[in-house]
Amino acid sequence: MAGPSSHYFDRSPEVPSAERSITLSLADVELELVTDRGMFSPERIDAGTKLLLQESPGPSAMHDVLDLGCGYGPIALTLARRAPSTRVWAVDVNERAVDLCRRNAAANGLDNVTAVLVDEHGTSLDGTALPDHFDALWSNPSIRIGKQALHAMLEHWLSALAEGGRAWLVVQKHLGADSLARWLDERGWTTDRRTSRAGYRILEVSAR
Repeated sequence: MAGPSSHYFDRSPEVPSAERSITLSLADVELELVTDRGMFSPERIDAGTKLLLQESPGPSAMHDVLDLGCGYGPIALTLARRAPSTRVWAVDVNERAVDLCRRNAAANGLDNVTAVLVDEHGTSLDGTALPDHFDALWSNPSIRIGKQALHAMLEHWLSALAEGGRAWLVVQKHLGADSLARWLDERGWTTDRRTSRAGYRILEVSAR
């Protein structure tokens, strides 16, 4: 039985499946998405995710970009819709989420999304070869996995940014957006605090 120890960052969620459909509506994109229990924000598009999609730049003229912690795919699919010639790599440790991201991409006719199941070290678990480098990264990172795990995850994936690459992260201010920005700066990634709204902050991180 699922209990308090069941989290959206578990490999195989124990909570029983209960799929539902939601709509992501932005000024330039509308997507119908199937969600499920056992993943992040299944009832609605999270406010931080929506802010990130509204305020961060699109991936035009880029070859390979990354959605880190893709869930059921709202970020990855939006990026793919905005830039059909860009390959969007969507990674997550949650196998139920990765399956839904793949299904949602197919249902919305987005064949430029590749969803990949990875472990906590960023290693592909389903045989898909990931690029060595990404032109850009978008993420609503899993703050609740704990500071040590969060830092290890960001260290790995931000190190895969190509020269001149950028990452856009959305973090709740009361969950440590500013302390995360300081840590990133200390680790050599120039970090700018961008939009702040509704309790969230967008951080723009430059490849080191």
